Amino acid sequence: MAGRMVVGSAALAELVRPASGSEPAGVHRMLPVLPELAGLLPNRGLRRGSTVAVGIGHPARNGSTSLMLSLLAEASRAGSWCAVVGVPTLGAVAAADLGIELDRLALVPHPGPEWATVVAALIDGVDVVVAAVPGTVSASVVSRLAARARQRGSVLVPYGQWAGADVTLQVVRGVWEGLGQGRGRLRRREVTISARGRGAAARPKEIRVWMPGDRSTRAAVPAAGTASHPGLTGAASHPRRTSLTLVGK
Repeated sequence: MAGRMVVGSAALAELVRPASGSEPAGVHRMLPVLPELAGLLPNRGLRRGSTVAVGIGHPARNGSTSLMLSLLAEASRAGSWCAVVGVPTLGAVAAADLGIELDRLALVPHPGPEWATVVAALIDGVDVVVAAVPGTVSASVVSRLAARARQRGSVLVPYGQWAGADVTLQVVRGVWEGLGQGRGRLRRREVTISARGRGAAARPKEIRVWMPGDRSTRAAVPAAGTASHPGLTGAASHPRRTSLTLVGK
């Protein structure tokens, strides 16, 4: 089944109603993330009520869309509803390839001038709401949406420049692999992801991963303190910088 496309206020209301009834917001205060990304977050997961931004950064580095989708994958597989607002180029195939359950994914590609209203409505009933930031957003809107996420127990994931996020993740470097002496195919890319924030996330962190990755990947060197996980092998790395190698089976 393809991700659910949401067009119009009536469709949005119909989506939020069943999504909000799937599970009380306070039952699980932490939503899981892929083990490879857990070390970037202060609680090793997506804390309900928090704001976790994904910066787009320089276009040449790319990887931001894969990072954003990877952040949703484990929560989606665990039963959480997710929504992506304002990313018209995002396809259901790409989301499925990164492990997102399409039965619990809503896509709002064109929210229109009422962007903030659409995002707020989704926060009321969806566990994780990704919202592509439309240019400059006023400080009052930023504060209002963050407060709403805290009240409703949703995780707000601004996709773009966002002041005041609890954690901001961003791809800061990327190197492609696969071309040899000018010939061959681009197979995968090693990217460095940085995390910075406030409070428990004030200390900057970085990891290196291979992208794209999917549910068939395995980590050769997991994050420091990462618990054992099927398909993950290796020893803990330096606590201030984690190097992960994700390779397809």
